[in-house]
Amino acid sequence: MDSNEVLAEKLATAWRFLYGRGFVDGFGHISVRANEPDHFIVTPHSLDSRAEASEMAIVDLDGNVVGTPVRLPAELPIHLEIYRQRPDVASVAHLHFLYTTSFSMTDVDLGISYFLASIFRSGIPIHPDPKLVNNRARGEALAATLGPHRAAIMKAHGVAITGGSVEEMVAGAFLLEENARRSWVSASMGQVEYLNAELLAEIEEEMLKSGGPIRRVWQLCESEAALEDTR
Repeated sequence: MDSNEVLAEKLATAWRFLYGRGFVDGFGHISVRANEPDHFIVTPHSLDSRAEASEMAIVDLDGNVVGTPVRLPAELPIHLEIYRQRPDVASVAHLHFLYTTSFSMTDVDLGISYFLASIFRSGIPIHPDPKLVNNRARGEALAATLGPHRAAIMKAHGVAITGGSVEEMVAGAFLLEENARRSWVSASMGQVEYLNAELLAEIEEEMLKSGGPIRRVWQLCESEAALEDTR
């Protein structure tokens, strides 16, 4: 397993990529499980585009900062409760995607219109409460909506995305919003024909077995994050 230092560097890289892509609009936070049991590393409140690993905070599952106190995201319970309920999850993101969130406010369901988004084939549930997830009860409710899925849309609010690593979380975030963008374009032209369950299962198996698409998104992440550093 990566050291906390490496994990913090990956988190900073992911943040710069998400910021540069416009996926962070002044709101949002991402995290990864730390090496210590029941601890995770999270981006602090009001982090700008030039995030550094040294700015990341280590937090326990009671929401206490380990080390130098920093201001934490108000919606920290998103991370706390997903990590509590999903031992398989190693990384979490909360972002306010435009296209994905739009599907929470329409009668058009968000299915899979982009083959690489087959990793979301189990479904993308919509959490009905748009309020800030700023306490344990709301975090537990969101985690329950998420269930075994990779992501959940928070109605009129944003998204919660999970992954088995920072790399997988970032790839999931990228592919989720790209899938929603393509679905949005398709819906504007008429009835959307989403990919069927059997085909999605085949594509997902190949994608996860090779790991290629996830590695490719991470390469893109590293490249664009490096460009963000020069601005």
